[in-house]
Amino acid sequence: MSRPRELRFNAFNMASPGHTWAGLWSHPRDTAADYNRLDYWVKLAQTAERGLFDGIFIADVFGVYDVFGASPDAALRSAAQTPQIDPTLVVPTMAHATRHIGFGVTANLTYEHPYQFARRFGTLDHLTGGRVGWNIVTGYLESGAKGMGFDANRAHDARYEAAEDFLDAVYKLWEGSWEDKAVHRDRTGRLFTDPAHVHRIRHDGPYYQVDGIQLTEPSPQRTPVLFQAGTSGRGRLFAARHAEGIFLQGQTKPILAESVKAIRQEAQAAGRDPYDIRMFAGATVIVAPTRAEAEARLADYARYVDTAGQLALLSGWTGVDLSGLDPDEAVSYVKSNAIQSTLENITLRSAVPLKVRDLASLSATGARAPFIVGSPQEVADELISWVEETDVDGFNLNRLVSPETLEAFVDLVVPELQARGVYKTAYGEGTLRQKLFPGRGALLHDTHPGARFRVAQAAPIPATAGA
Repeated sequence: MSRPRELRFNAFNMASPGHTWAGLWSHPRDTAADYNRLDYWVKLAQTAERGLFDGIFIADVFGVYDVFGASPDAALRSAAQTPQIDPTLVVPTMAHATRHIGFGVTANLTYEHPYQFARRFGTLDHLTGGRVGWNIVTGYLESGAKGMGFDANRAHDARYEAAEDFLDAVYKLWEGSWEDKAVHRDRTGRLFTDPAHVHRIRHDGPYYQVDGIQLTEPSPQRTPVLFQAGTSGRGRLFAARHAEGIFLQGQTKPILAESVKAIRQEAQAAGRDPYDIRMFAGATVIVAPTRAEAEARLADYARYVDTAGQLALLSGWTGVDLSGLDPDEAVSYVKSNAIQSTLENITLRSAVPLKVRDLASLSATGARAPFIVGSPQEVADELISWVEETDVDGFNLNRLVSPETLEAFVDLVVPELQARGVYKTAYGEGTLRQKLFPGRGALLHDTHPGARFRVAQAAPIPATAGA
């Protein structure tokens, strides 16, 4: 058997007390209730960088989970992704406390305008020294749409059509407004920017209009690394066209492998190298020095999972109110306007009917993704097996008890993977894009659709802060 590719990891977190497992904030050793303190984020970043992770991926959602029982009460009681803070604001502090690790930040384009958004992420790319990525989402909670003054969310496929328009607009701003040679910083000649090399962007799309100059000078990456998590039919088309990293779920290897294969085929059909996309599977990992200790830790954690809060999350993700179903009843597929791939995975693609009770448990079924419990050697075996059998590049490690589970992974699993030669022993230099794609430059690859808006081919202005 040939040696597997080098594994990659992101620490999957959220700027909220609760993330993928509702209720774990109440565990006596958990610190996620400090989500609104900068020290919490600095420690997270430093721990993940000690483990040579590619990035910290910060999930985000606009709105509250009020599908379950037609009420937000279960989500509020269990802190299921509520309350929350703006994830973009914690990134510069983490960047200042680290040198290499990247930051994938979720931002919902539906309630943004390309002109202001391009400035915000251009700013983050400058302040991190080119270590920022954008996880492109379009929103799925009706509560978010109503909070923003809309009667309802856009229809599922229409959200992606709007996203195509939004991306064209921000590509023009990031790639086409400032030439690389526009900025001089010439004190003697008293010339900061040569106006001849700055261009007004005009975009008149079906959803967004822009007429203006990009407000930030070219950042190290110009366009941040682009992540996406869509694996529905329309989502795959969008991801294959735009994404450089894709986040996937799948509770079995066949389900995950099918999604990976479909996206790589779509990318190739779009004129891209199918391996120009890094695939990250969501994963829950509980590790301890021995399997018995890991199983005991699982049992300990499971006592703190809030069942109603977990079902509130699942109801929001699928758009199906699970409050009226019997705990032993299987979930059925219905067309919804939420995350279609989540509902498809637990119904149409599942080999056995998945019961409501199981979906709310701290288990492989409840995880909807790789769920690995064991010693460092057993965890390493499983991670490598998932990579070999599904063709993913790495994993988004779900937050459980923070920082305990992340520290255990860094201290126990990382050395085991390094000893097997499947994990790096040091960071490479460069931006997040250069670390994800060694040997590449800091800018979008020439085959990426955003590259066609590029105004100059020279190297960008070096970062001046946060490097």
